[in-house]
Formats: sequence, structure tokens, C-alpha cells
Amino acid sequence: METSPPVIGQAREADIPALVELLDILFGIEQDFRPDSEKQVRGLRILLEDSERACILVARDGTGRVIGMASGQLVISTAEGAPSLWVEDVVLVPEGRGMGTGERLLQGLLAWARGKGATRAQLLADRDNGPALAFYTHLGWTRTALEAWRMRI
Repeated sequence: METSPPVIGQAREADIPALVELLDILFGIEQDFRPDSEKQVRGLRILLEDSERACILVARDGTGRVIGMASGQLVISTAEGAPSLWVEDVVLVPEGRGMGTGERLLQGLLAWARGKGATRAQLLADRDNGPALAFYTHLGWTRTALEAWRMRI
């Protein structure tokens, strides 16, 4: 029996519990972050409330279950003289991988950003997450010479 590809669309408030579960998967493999559902709910709500500068796309299987997400935010790039898309979270449930869904989520995010005038996109990935690095390379993303730094304020 052939199954239809997941449907990509905008996340809704009702999706937050499923998005938190996806973020648990993502933060479980990232070295710099730990799952904290209270913080994730707060952040997701902020993103959902700011549709001019933020976008969360989800992939839904045939039953309507959220099986993947990609989120992004616009920042102003002085180097570009235009908005730039900051891709924040890209994650799929394990059984949802390998079907092109991640690529479709990212393409949707890029299209949203282009529609807002963005001319560049960037993201961070753990340097030891081989599958993610291979995925981004396969899609045409390139490494930069920049390093990520952070400070709690």
C-alpha cells in the first residue's frame, strides 16, 4: 500500500505539545542544549505570535500527526543589507526520516523567507552530528569560516 507524502504547513498553537516532543529529540542529541519543556513552550509561543519575523512549519502524516518541524526567524544582516533567515530547529521523528520531508520543510522555510525579502539563510549544526551535516551538504548548504559563540545574559 502506497502512503502519501507528509503535508507541510504552518504550525498552530494546538501543535505545541508535539513540537515540544520533537525538540526533546533534537536537544537530546545536541551538545549545547538540554530539553526543558517550559522553556520550549514559551519559545514556541513567542515564535507563533510573531508571524512577520518567525515561521514554524510542520510535516503531518496521513493521520494528521506532526512528524517533523522546521523553525526560522528573520534577522537583519548588515553584510547583506537585507533580512537573513536564521534556521533554528529542524527535526523529524526517526520513522519520518529518509523520505524528503526534511528537505521539503527547509524549502518551505526558505520560500517563506524569500517572500519576506531575505537574501541569505544560516543555521548551526553540531560538528559531530554526521547525519545532519551530510543532510545539509546534500541540500547545498556550505560551511563558513565563522565560529558560533554564546553568552548567557
